[in-house]
Amino acid sequence: MAHVDNVMPGKTLLQVRDLKKRFGHFEVLKTIDLAIEEGKVTFLIGPSGGGKSTLLRCLNFLEKPSGGEITFDGERLCGEEAGRFACAPESVLRRVRTRMPMVFQHFNLFNHRTVLENVVEGPIFVQRRNRDEAITHAQDILRRVGLYDWSDRFPGQLSGGQKQRVAIARAVAMKPDLILFDEPTSALDPELVSGVLDTIKALAEEGSTMVVVTHEMAFARRLADTVHFVCDGVIAESGPPAQLFDNPRSERLKNFIGSILR
Repeated sequence: MAHVDNVMPGKTLLQVRDLKKRFGHFEVLKTIDLAIEEGKVTFLIGPSGGGKSTLLRCLNFLEKPSGGEITFDGERLCGEEAGRFACAPESVLRRVRTRMPMVFQHFNLFNHRTVLENVVEGPIFVQRRNRDEAITHAQDILRRVGLYDWSDRFPGQLSGGQKQRVAIARAVAMKPDLILFDEPTSALDPELVSGVLDTIKALAEEGSTMVVVTHEMAFARRLADTVHFVCDGVIAESGPPAQLFDNPRSERLKNFIGSILR
């Protein structure tokens, strides 16, 4: 399902240094350093309001950072220029977003377009790929996420879990280098969560590079290569899931895990 050609184990795909984000005088992200390796699954956990979703949105510039440096696949996208912070031109950022699409909490599907039309929209109209090839690829992805028979339905005819799987299929259809997930199950009824988590798990097993913001601690523990605890605008603790969940170093993380797992 995923586009994982020429993956080099250990290659840093996304490098973040000293990232900052302010809204007015409020500093949401203070100093973030982060490295995402190709073929790895990274989870961001932490309390609501701690900065997880803002960090995710800064990675593909849906939110413009206020400072720091982001490099994606060797291309510097923001940083200091002649003593002033600057981001790459919007044309460059739009191109980069096609290589690291985001799956949102609330799906963001086109309600007036069918499932198949939603999935082929980006490849055909943004990436200018051959229409027939894009449709064939989209149909293959829909088969894999269990929605091929729903190709001609509209989003209003789908359950929340099905809508989220369409949103994931839409991201995968772009043949991305990195997929960002912003709490992909938070808007779903509990009985619909497992189908979405299974779809993300299948992507991980195929070698996709992903960054996932989630409150699904058991899922993060099973799937993550690395977990980052984001709290008060910083990454307060990082490591493999067994380390963070079984042997947290800080009282703040201990209390957070305790509150989630009660």
